[in-house]
Amino acid sequence: MDFVRVGNVKIEKTCALSPMASVADRAYRELCREYGASLLCSEMVSAKGLCYGGAGSYELCEVTENQRPYAIQLFGEEPEYIARAVEIINRFKPDIIDINMGCPVAKVVNPGGGSALMKTPELAAEIVRAAVRSADCPVTVKFRSGWDEEHINAVEFGMMMEQAGAAAIAVHPRTRKQLYGGSADWSVIKRVKSAVRIPVIGNGDVACGKDAERMYRETGCDLVSLARASNGRPWVFREIRQYLMTGEVLPEPPLSERIGVMIRHVDLLIRYKGEDQGVREARKNVAWYLKGIRGAAKWRNETASLNTRDDIIRLAEAVLNENGE
Repeated sequence: MDFVRVGNVKIEKTCALSPMASVADRAYRELCREYGASLLCSEMVSAKGLCYGGAGSYELCEVTENQRPYAIQLFGEEPEYIARAVEIINRFKPDIIDINMGCPVAKVVNPGGGSALMKTPELAAEIVRAAVRSADCPVTVKFRSGWDEEHINAVEFGMMMEQAGAAAIAVHPRTRKQLYGGSADWSVIKRVKSAVRIPVIGNGDVACGKDAERMYRETGCDLVSLARASNGRPWVFREIRQYLMTGEVLPEPPLSERIGVMIRHVDLLIRYKGEDQGVREARKNVAWYLKGIRGAAKWRNETASLNTRDDIIRLAEAVLNENGE
């Protein structure tokens, strides 16, 4: 198996889990690691939230040894806050600190953070320099192809991030205007890779081993990552690893295994967050695990009324019975 190095961090060249706010929490990440995700990343952490002592922000930074190599992703639009937040993050000893310059959601973009920084590349570069000066580990940057189709500046932006000290960059080749719709333009990843010397992580429209192999081949990227394709399918990392190693396409797990993983996911959420909050947050995950099965629409409608672990067990048993398992 090949590896890529980001600074001094050695990462298996299979598939990483991209950060997902309000989704890729500790329970989610643990499952993805068990199925072979080669790099994990925290949910987005607010630089100002850390600086002002927000308990929720601190909680998002917790690193457990079984999740390494592990990155903490930070967002913000002011270099001084980024620098102070990185000093705080150093206490948690992550392997990598990633700066988010790709998030398209309004609450991040409107103050000038996330993908809005692609409109102010000089400020973005200053943010990276501030982070690198303060960090005890490699600093990476994730960004998009540009703000909109008239302003595709990923190549120039990536070169500036390299010059500012980034140890690697991750490219999601959609514009901010696209949000999560349309198609990812992988040619943008290829152009960025040709323009920089640091590792490039490719992201966007990878859902299986064949997709991952094609992204590696067509773009020349150093590592592939995915996010939404793992929703309700943490085994996608096992499937990708197997395909890259052997060319074998693993079948989707039987429904009984899917339901078993779903219950394990719920139990992890309850362990880390308590039953009330864990089950509330499990509802969306349960809906993802049930996607595509017979009667899926009916079962997904029922997820809104799940309040206890017993409710989820009863739902799981009903799903299995209806599907003959």
